[in-house]
Amino acid sequence: MSADPLVSIDHWGPEKVVIVSDRKSGMRGVLVIDNTARGTGKGGTRMSPTVTVGEVSQLARTMTWKWAAVDLFHGGAKAGILGDPRSLDKERILRAFARALADEVPRDYVFGLDMGLAEEDAAIFVDELNDRGASTGLPRDLGGLPYDQLGVTGYGVAEASDAAAQHAGIDLKNARVAVQGFGAVGRAAVERLHALGAQVTAVSTVAGCICDPNGLDVPSLVAASKAAGDDALREHASFTASPQQLFNIPVDVLIPAAAAEAITEEVARNTTAQLIVEGANLPTTARAREVLHQRGIAVVPDFIANAGGIIAAAHSSDARYSPFVVDPGGVFSMISEKLRANSVRVLAASQSQDISPLKAAHHLAQDRVMSAMRARGFTPESTPAG
Repeated sequence: MSADPLVSIDHWGPEKVVIVSDRKSGMRGVLVIDNTARGTGKGGTRMSPTVTVGEVSQLARTMTWKWAAVDLFHGGAKAGILGDPRSLDKERILRAFARALADEVPRDYVFGLDMGLAEEDAAIFVDELNDRGASTGLPRDLGGLPYDQLGVTGYGVAEASDAAAQHAGIDLKNARVAVQGFGAVGRAAVERLHALGAQVTAVSTVAGCICDPNGLDVPSLVAASKAAGDDALREHASFTASPQQLFNIPVDVLIPAAAAEAITEEVARNTTAQLIVEGANLPTTARAREVLHQRGIAVVPDFIANAGGIIAAAHSSDARYSPFVVDPGGVFSMISEKLRANSVRVLAASQSQDISPLKAAHHLAQDRVMSAMRARGFTPESTPAG
């Protein structure tokens, strides 16, 4: 999608691009509301020194598909602030950004957390606009749901993996599972996979990689990770200081849950995995997707597999004005139900129509958005290409 807001407009959106600035604080930011046919614009707010209008536009479009894929009634949107999230002026900049978008928030858009922002930043948005509905991702003391602490995204990745494996005829209890990344998403995925009886045989972080063909001691590894972070892997006997080694280890299920474009064409050609479940955003290059499809390796796309976070966000959004705390049990139940069903549905459509799982996932989401657009009279003059 082009960085030029006018050039980026297509059949789906964006409906609104708001670029704001503030001379006193130096704040510069953008809000992109992509498509609200299915509901109010919802998507995280990020802060980075490299944020661009084009980047935020792409992310807003991804949110349109993500909400539709899990069949929850929000629209796609995203916001970005150009700046260093470690800046001593961060609070001043966030408050200026909130004030600048007071006409859009919370009527057209609800702030959320993304790269560079934390729970205390969501609280700043709420305080500045004096509106509990201005943001999700609030601290527990303000009625928020602690996404990372609960591990909702990783939990969903594991549930998607289990359902996809069953569909592909893979018994996780006898399969070798490798997880790239052991942060908030990867660690929670490993914990849930272990609870489901899976054998996690390899894990990597930026520090390196460890493996055990008989299965890693997950409880010990999780405890060590919480204490030492990425360096926890260094104490394992199999540790090698090469994170990429993970992709050379024979496995049956591979879960990239860290960096973008980790699955390259070379990895796609050489992996022994029969199933790949995308825990990270955009972890597979376009060429690698082609190779994996040609090899008949099933891939559960990122916006299907890692949608646990937005399901939790939907619960939080619904409870913004409620005096009651969201019940995590209901959140986990919905994550399991929706992500398991979607994973199987996408893989089945991919097989029956001989198209990539990503294309099947896009068809699923686009059909739902188009139906809503028609129902509301948003229908374009010509039918958009898939």
